[in-house]
Amino acid sequence: MTPPDLPADATPGTTPEPSPDHYFTAQPASAEERRELTVRLAGREVTVEVASGIFSPGRLDLGTQVLLRSVPALPPVTPGPDGAAHLLDLGCGWGPVALTMALEAPGATVWAVDVNERALDLVRRNAARLGLENVRAVRPENVPEEVRFAAIWSNPPIRVGKDVLHDMLLHWLPRLEPGAEAYLVVQRNLGADSLMAWLDEHLEDELSVSKLASAKGFRVLEVARAG
Repeated sequence: MTPPDLPADATPGTTPEPSPDHYFTAQPASAEERRELTVRLAGREVTVEVASGIFSPGRLDLGTQVLLRSVPALPPVTPGPDGAAHLLDLGCGWGPVALTMALEAPGATVWAVDVNERALDLVRRNAARLGLENVRAVRPENVPEEVRFAAIWSNPPIRVGKDVLHDMLLHWLPRLEPGAEAYLVVQRNLGADSLMAWLDEHLEDELSVSKLASAKGFRVLEVARAG
């Protein structure tokens, strides 16, 4: 497993090139270096476009692999009060989670949320490449406040810092519909267990927190809203 202080596509034992960007940089300054990558999503081989200056630009990162292998099938799509069913990928990067959700639930609107404009552009391009018209790749403030989610899947941006991460999760997780679940993958040595305890303490009473799975040094946390 790649050590936590290296980029996801770095080789252990080497020193990565310094970069002016973080994956949560809104406008990456580094050269895009776009390229194609073939990955397996929703049970099929697909070719997507990736670029530097985003999270895990060289591969489908291990945490996301653990998340996608662990989550249960998406619930049947049931339109909400606005006549649509909504799913959320929080911290979408180039889009593996959002694309998987869109492939598995073509009747739902999938919100792919990130602050990195380059990542959002890649999600849009990858969705178009795969013929997925149900993906909306947007900044957080562009998701209407009234939208509620039938499922949330996320490899959250742990490295933004605890305060920002906590504010983010407290904003999005309470927007689960009744009976819906969120799944978060967090590296164990980056605080998965302490985050689980913090969520259990700070989320509203209608939301429960538990551990769904543990693999490859990652925890998958489940946050469920009572039906």
